[in-house]
Amino acid sequence: MTHILHRQTGHSYPVAASAQGVIIRDSAGKEYIDASGGAAVSCLGHGHPDVLAAMHEQLDRLAYAHTSFFTSQVAEALADDLIAHAPRGIGRVFYVSGGSEAVEAALKLARQYFVERGELERRYIVARYQSYHGITLGALAVGSREWQRQQFGPLLIETHHVSPVYEYRGRRADEMPQAYSERLARELEAKIEELGGGNVIAFVAETVVGATLGAVAAVPGYFGRVREICDRHGVLLILDEVMCGMGRTGTLHAC
Repeated sequence: MTHILHRQTGHSYPVAASAQGVIIRDSAGKEYIDASGGAAVSCLGHGHPDVLAAMHEQLDRLAYAHTSFFTSQVAEALADDLIAHAPRGIGRVFYVSGGSEAVEAALKLARQYFVERGELERRYIVARYQSYHGITLGALAVGSREWQRQQFGPLLIETHHVSPVYEYRGRRADEMPQAYSERLARELEAKIEELGGGNVIAFVAETVVGATLGAVAAVPGYFGRVREICDRHGVLLILDEVMCGMGRTGTLHAC
């Protein structure tokens, strides 16, 4: 009998009891190879002495201080390092606890940006079909997993979607990648113009699509054209790199 509301209520889960390196052991002694370190989280392995030492050192010094009242040396140092490797123009870090919260925060920051500018009419978000941005209400609204969205439809903010960059199925046999990229860019611009460029807050996209397509990168030139279109209409560009950022593509940011 469990009092946890598990992801699958009718499923019996093994009890993870210990772990070392890439191995997790359950309470019955069975071993599992942990090949991912958690879905879209940190592939640090289990029990690495350097990681444990750093955690222990910080816990001995300070476990927690409320961010409404304090900052800390480690928080500032991490922010400095992230900004040092961030794309040009990014100068601030906002800490969150997970991917869905990151997308929610980005959406709210985008709206707040236009509120501060006095552009209160900007209210629409444009995203892409076959995208996944999280399961909280705002993130669910901009994502495109219909089987997850359907029952929560009345609670979701209004969003609009355009085609994904899915060359395997979307590019025509007689179409070169550059032409395919341009066609998708024109579709995005047409959607923005349909809604009224002055009414759109942001375009949201995964730099490399993860959960809904499976490690699908954009065709060359696509995001450059997207950047141009967003800039021309004063629309913000939100790139969701929860699954493809933090070094997973060879650089800190996939973009």
